Amino acid sequence: MNFDKLESVLSDIGSIVWGPYMLIPLLLGTGLYLTIRLGGLQFLKLGAALRLGILKRKDVGAEGDISQFQALTTALAATVGTGNIVGVATAIGIGGPGALFWMWMTGLLGMVTKYSEAYLAVRFRGTDAAGEKSGGPQYYLERGIKGPLGKILGLMFAIFAVLACFGIGNMTQGNSIASNVESSWGVAPWVTGLVLTVLAMVVLVGGIKSIGAVTAGLVPVMIVFYVLGALYILLVNIGQLPEALGLIFSDAFTGTSAIGGFAGSAIIIAVQFGVARGLFSNESGLGSAPIAAAAAQTTHPVRQGLVSMTQTFIDTIIVVSFTGLVIITTGAWKEVDPETGEQISAALMTGEAFTHGLPGEWGHWIVTIGLVLFAFSTILGWSYYGERNMERLFGRRTVMPFRVVFSLVVFIGCTVELGVVWAFSDVMNGMMALPNLVGLLVLSGLIARETRHYLKHDPKLEATKEEIEAFMADRPGWEEWKSGDVVGSSHNYGRLKDRIRD
Repeated sequence: MNFDKLESVLSDIGSIVWGPYMLIPLLLGTGLYLTIRLGGLQFLKLGAALRLGILKRKDVGAEGDISQFQALTTALAATVGTGNIVGVATAIGIGGPGALFWMWMTGLLGMVTKYSEAYLAVRFRGTDAAGEKSGGPQYYLERGIKGPLGKILGLMFAIFAVLACFGIGNMTQGNSIASNVESSWGVAPWVTGLVLTVLAMVVLVGGIKSIGAVTAGLVPVMIVFYVLGALYILLVNIGQLPEALGLIFSDAFTGTSAIGGFAGSAIIIAVQFGVARGLFSNESGLGSAPIAAAAAQTTHPVRQGLVSMTQTFIDTIIVVSFTGLVIITTGAWKEVDPETGEQISAALMTGEAFTHGLPGEWGHWIVTIGLVLFAFSTILGWSYYGERNMERLFGRRTVMPFRVVFSLVVFIGCTVELGVVWAFSDVMNGMMALPNLVGLLVLSGLIARETRHYLKHDPKLEATKEEIEAFMADRPGWEEWKSGDVVGSSHNYGRLKDRIRD
């Protein structure tokens, strides 16, 4: 097989999917439309959502498999990965500093998109054959949208999600870890692959409760560790900060390449790579994170939707911003390889920025350790997304074999070249997002109506379970949701197959 030709074909398809006539307007347009319909929810309720998700962390007496905080950290584990290090560098390296502006726009609008998809995931979740909560676009598209359209959209999402999880959530992450560990410490990729495979299998065989416990401990530490290093660099280079911010805002609407070439000369390049890498980083609209949200112990879908919304804020507005500003203020985005005279690769750009900004070997260590932790946590989160969609397609009995195969594929990702896989991941990400975004637009009326009702009675997200049940008593579908029976839903296809076999 000619992998170079396959990569070229996939790249051409990706350019169409992520071009100005498909996903870019659909992503930004959906976010803007939902922002208007929900009255700027992401700005008005961010503080209350952060308090609920990070400080309170759980709803007392709520149904679910993991706490709201663990659902948040599982989603963060899957999103805070190479996109926050290599993805940001790629966007700036090709699209110039203006690409960071479009990553911000994707994040700000994506917050309400993330709220909406998490709300739907909890609203239309069900209980599988093992007694675990299961939800996400693969279910809410079919259950929320009547007729063939919903069934087709849900099936499309499930198929593309299973394919995508081996790319964005597995091989690309393992390859990034192995490459950086080899470069930093001279460890052979097969050794790294073997260690990662064993660690992944140990965690993944325990399912969502095991994943949630690991990510709840790992994610906060790794984010704080990385952000503190970046904050030090920005304080040291604070004099360059105003100029960096000026470049970001001016280049967002003029388009400036990193080193003067044609690749970044047009505004569309800045927009395209800003939006594409923004979605790669925060996954808002992709439909992945609501799969973790569906497992959360929550007393109302609105509450978990708001907690999930903070994931995009943390990922893009905080972590991505720090990475981008460090790259720009240190000048790493303009660096060239002395041997080739070409711009340094995105894989090295963030590392160079941290190395220049921190004393001794600290920068090198922070980026390497940060990337290892970020990428490994992404593998854990995406395994759960993949297994939920395998269950949707083929039944609960395929979950454990999937976990084993997913763990073994990590080794492959660590030991082979992945040009084709990166191109494939971009296409699959886009194909996952398409049915999900269409579904969000179709179901926007339901989301807006139910959100307004809930927030009218509990604007500060402080109501008890009993108080919520009192003001929700007469709402359509409330009793069914509490009992776990989804109103107007088709049967869980995977669960039905398990029953037939049994």
